[in-house]
Amino acid sequence: MKKLFLTLLIPVLAVTAAFAQRFAYVDSEYILKHVPEYASSQKQLAAISDQWQKETDARFQEIDRMYKAYQADQVLMTADMKKRRENEIIDKEKAAKDFQRQKFGPDGELAQRSTALVKPIQDRIAKAVQAIAESENLDMIFDKNSEVIMLYANPRYDKSAAVITRLGLKPGVFAQ
Repeated sequence: MKKLFLTLLIPVLAVTAAFAQRFAYVDSEYILKHVPEYASSQKQLAAISDQWQKETDARFQEIDRMYKAYQADQVLMTADMKKRRENEIIDKEKAAKDFQRQKFGPDGELAQRSTALVKPIQDRIAKAVQAIAESENLDMIFDKNSEVIMLYANPRYDKSAAVITRLGLKPGVFAQ
């Protein structure tokens, strides 16, 4: 009877231990509100963004003025003059769009400055989250304000190597 009881108890304990992972969450917005460097960096980015937006708007207003002047003068121009003014407007518009992309594009100066200012803050927060997770023996910490971003996960629950093996690949070997 004791053997039967132990035989049944061991799988139950193993299943219970497997589900005994400890989870926690953090509220990144709340944390960031308490980091003075973050507020300062956001003010810097807003000021830079406003300045560049004004420059962009001024460029497009100049293009609009040039186009209106072209329309007004068009009847008096020769075909060669029309073509020259059209090219001038097109070149200005292209330059304005390039400026806008250079400043506000996904790899633009604003994104680069944002990364440069915010990344050190994010790194500090990530280290703090990891330290708390380790000191409180937590397995995973989620961010309350994001879809499914895991800020810390105990490496023993990483199944990436198993997925790679399942795909027929060798873990640790990188494809070129």
